[in-house]
Amino acid sequence: MSEPLVIVGNGMAAARLVDELAKVALGRYAIAVIGDEPRLAYNRVLLSSVLAGETASHDIELRPASWWRDRGVTLKYGCRATEVDVGRREVKIENEESVPFSKLVLTTGSSPLRLNVSGADLAGVHTFRDSRDVDLLLTLAAQKKRVVVVGGGLLGLEAAYGLAKAGAPVTLVHLMERLMERQLDAPAAELLKSLVERKGIEILLNANTARIHGTTRVEGLELTDGRRIDADAVIFAAGIRPNIALAKEAGIAVNRGVVVDDVMQTVAPGIFAIGECAEHRGICYGLVEPAYEQARVLARHLAGRDTSYSGSIVATNLKVSGVSVFSAGDFVGTEGSETIVLSDLNYGTYKKLVVADGRLTGAVLIGDASDALWYLELIRTRQPTAPIRADMMFGRSLAIRSEAA
Repeated sequence: MSEPLVIVGNGMAAARLVDELAKVALGRYAIAVIGDEPRLAYNRVLLSSVLAGETASHDIELRPASWWRDRGVTLKYGCRATEVDVGRREVKIENEESVPFSKLVLTTGSSPLRLNVSGADLAGVHTFRDSRDVDLLLTLAAQKKRVVVVGGGLLGLEAAYGLAKAGAPVTLVHLMERLMERQLDAPAAELLKSLVERKGIEILLNANTARIHGTTRVEGLELTDGRRIDADAVIFAAGIRPNIALAKEAGIAVNRGVVVDDVMQTVAPGIFAIGECAEHRGICYGLVEPAYEQARVLARHLAGRDTSYSGSIVATNLKVSGVSVFSAGDFVGTEGSETIVLSDLNYGTYKKLVVADGRLTGAVLIGDASDALWYLELIRTRQPTAPIRADMMFGRSLAIRSEAA
């Protein structure tokens, strides 16, 4: 008889875990997926493409209903899990139903941060995180509402690009001195800023939000330096917070995220966490690729195989506001490292490679990211770069051809 396995959360991490389990332990578990969002798992990375009108909402679904059914998965989406009873080994959902489990996996993801400023509760203040948010923002864009996006990281840039392309006048305000400061160095961030501004988006840096003006609805946003920006709507896209309430209320150890070990298990035996809600060795990644790596490790563990997760090399490889952006590893460099830069601002490209001890340790690409996966492979495998050192900056094809010669 199949062992009951319950997955709480119906996002990208949950879908990848089911896929990995089908490869290594098909039929071993009777899987039930409980998800709050009222739709099948979808590619959250493509939400900005839906907002920009480049992709239809139904086209971002990861798998059709038949795929889940063929793997024997019971889907309960549009259902919120309200409690995990560790002792009774069951998950309670909001309609008073209880779902028993032998193994439980939390893939509860993250929630967007809302700044604690005056006016944050006014009508017209939104977030950008899931498909329901996209529907609201599409309405704003269709009405040509003036929008201020708060946050110059990946989420904020994607929201601003989607809204601008859909027809809304957009101003993006960012607290820091450069965009995507966690993923980009100063020259790369400056190039990205200029490329985004060419798309009609106004960008204000070193801009700290003081308050949102309005009586019942948003009328404008004020910065701490006194500047005021007229607006009909404000979008908070200034970060995320792991969803840990379910685990915390169940007595499962949490810090910033749900604390897990090297097989993704929490302090409670048979209860695991992966993805944005999980904290491994003090790190909450908040990115897709680490969630997929964690899903692979957990699936192998649940199949009874020897496996271990030692952490992920953080990498970003996306189109940000329509611009290809890649960042991986230690792109800043440390004492003794060597930096190689190729910059063509007129053409809109920037490449930076960091080499230490004869190996590639970090990279940043703006504009042309065609060799991103090759650079990431070099970083992860720690392959010696001496044979390709002279041509590495110019891409995989030339470097490999030179190495062969």
